[in-house]
Parts: sequence; C-alpha cells; structure tokens
Amino acid sequence: MRMAENRVDPLPPDAPELARRGPHPAGVRTVSLQGAAGRGMVVELWYPAVAGAPAGGTHDTMLRDGATRIVLRGAACRDAPPAPGEWPLVILSHGYPGNRHLMAHLGEALAGHGFLVASPDHPGSTYADHGAFGETLLHRMDDVRAVADGLGAGRYAIIGYLMGGYGALVAGGAGIGPGAIARPDAPDPAAYARWQRPQVDARLAAILPIGPWGGQQGIWDAEGLSGLQVPMLMMAGSEDTVSGYEMGMVRIFREARQSDRMLLTFKGAGHDAAAPILSPREAFIPSDRLRFLPAEHYCDPVWDTPRMNAVAQHCARAFLGLPLKGEAGMARYLTGDWAGFQPGAAEGLGWEARAPDAQGARTVQGAG
Repeated sequence: MRMAENRVDPLPPDAPELARRGPHPAGVRTVSLQGAAGRGMVVELWYPAVAGAPAGGTHDTMLRDGATRIVLRGAACRDAPPAPGEWPLVILSHGYPGNRHLMAHLGEALAGHGFLVASPDHPGSTYADHGAFGETLLHRMDDVRAVADGLGAGRYAIIGYLMGGYGALVAGGAGIGPGAIARPDAPDPAAYARWQRPQVDARLAAILPIGPWGGQQGIWDAEGLSGLQVPMLMMAGSEDTVSGYEMGMVRIFREARQSDRMLLTFKGAGHDAAAPILSPREAFIPSDRLRFLPAEHYCDPVWDTPRMNAVAQHCARAFLGLPLKGEAGMARYLTGDWAGFQPGAAEGLGWEARAPDAQGARTVQGAG
C-alpha cells in the first residue's frame, strides 16, 4: 500500500509577513555527526539552495508510535546544491520523544530566509529509541554543542521544543537546581552536577524555547535561572498542563532576570503549541503501541496548527535576525504591536518583553 504524503508547509491565507516564503529556495539533506558520549547522530539539514532549485521534496520518517512509517512532503528540494555564501546556524532540538522532522516547518521556513538549520535525532530520545529519561537530562546540551562543532558554526541559536527547550535554557546558562539532581529519574549526580553552573558556549547568540519542560518540575530555582546569559524568546500555550504555564514557563520568563527576554503566549493552547508539524493523516488511526491517539502528539484542541506554525515562523525569523544577522529592522516585529500581521490576525496572542533587571523591565500586552 502506498503511504499517504503529508504536507509540512501549509500556510493560512492570513499568515504574517515573515512566515511567507523567503528569497531563497530551500534545500534539504541528511547528514551524520558525532554526538555526546561518542554516539552517532542523524541530522536533517535545511539550507538556502541555488537559484532555480525546484520546490518539493519528501522525508521518509516515523510516526509518534515508533513503528508506523510515514512520508512527509514539503517545499525543500532534497539534495539541491547549496547557494554560495555562509549562513548563520539554527539548531532545532526536539522533545522526548520526538525526531528530527517534528519541526520541519521551521527548518524549511528559516532556510528560505537565509539560515542553515540543523535538526538532530537525539539518541535515546526519538520515537524509535527513547530510553531512560535521565539520558535526555544529561546529554541534551552536549548533543546540541556537538552539532555546532560538527558544522563548524560561528554564532548560532537554539530552538528547542519541550525537552529541547530545557536543553536550550541550560545551554544558555540556566543552571539546574538541587531538586533536579534529586529526581528519581535523574542521571548519576556526579555527572549531572556539572549543569548546575553550565559553561555557555561563546558562539551561542540566542535561544528560542517552545513549551520548555522543567519549570513546573523544579528543575531550576531562582538562582539557577538568573544565570541565563543570552537573549530569549519563549513561546508557550496558556493551557499547557505538562510544562505548566504560570508555575512553569511564566516563572522561567520572570526569574531569568539577567537576560533580555520575550514571551509569546498562545492563549487557550496546550502542550503542542507552535512547534509540531501538521498532524500526519496516519496519526488519526489508533495505535496499539500508545494509550492515546497519535494525533494528540501533534494537534492542539483549540488552535489550528498551520496558523500557530505561521506565527512561530514569523516571530522566529524576526527574533533570530537580530543576533545572527545584525538586522536591526527586525526589532519592529517584536514589540507587541503585531507588525506584519493582517488586521485581526493576532487575536488570541499575548506578548510580554523584559530587559535585564539592571535596565528595568518593560511589559507589553498583545492582542486577545
């Protein structure tokens, strides 16, 4: 039976300005790199392709159940020749479990706007191989650093979803607290303790955690969060009961006092806000390997996925353009005035921004 093909790149008619196709055709290829603890990593790499590269390509991948093979189709051309030039790196870090295709919409969109985007399969955290949770707690930050090293990155940024968001925060300097080390599912304390005072890679320019896990679970305390050193844009669903909104993500945002930071809230959205691709059609078929419908891994019960993804693409493009490309003009999209949105298209979104405490705080309320 021929597998259904599922689009990763749908855009709603009212998509904000920067979610629309960028000036470059997007290419995509699969590469292998060495990860943490000598583990091999398969990495999906999106990049600006040469002019005239045809649009369209597929990803052969796996559903959330860890068994069902599926085909994804997008705009990126498989193995297209790369455009000449050097492009700033963005690393996509999936959740637990997840895989390198879960945020393919961001990979394609950012590549078209002149970024190199690398999305690894984190060993021990994928649909097919997820093992002890402590492996993810321990190795996520080293995996991301290994991608940056393996690709010879200059300045780079991390977009992390759920456990990828946890990793992005620690990589950015947010030290884990004693409660994290005491967790029954934590790794060996002697190994895990080094993340209490993480050494921040000088090349790391910004982080964009989406629904970051850990705040509600006591991974950080106020002292640890005050160590965050890089600019942050966090995206969150106000009804996320897994990562926790007020006690989890909002607390992270407010206690990261030394960081220039922004919070984009999808009001009414849950745990799947903004990051996952549009649910594959096969995900609506029950799986005897899961206690829930696979589509619940991708879909939000309130928000339309293409609309959420378009907002995420727009805001990510603007936010990353500042530290990675020096595009001062992108600041106008990050004020809470919803520049680049059609009238009424920002309904249901909230925005808050704060400078480091020494410079005072500024709060902007968005639409909705």
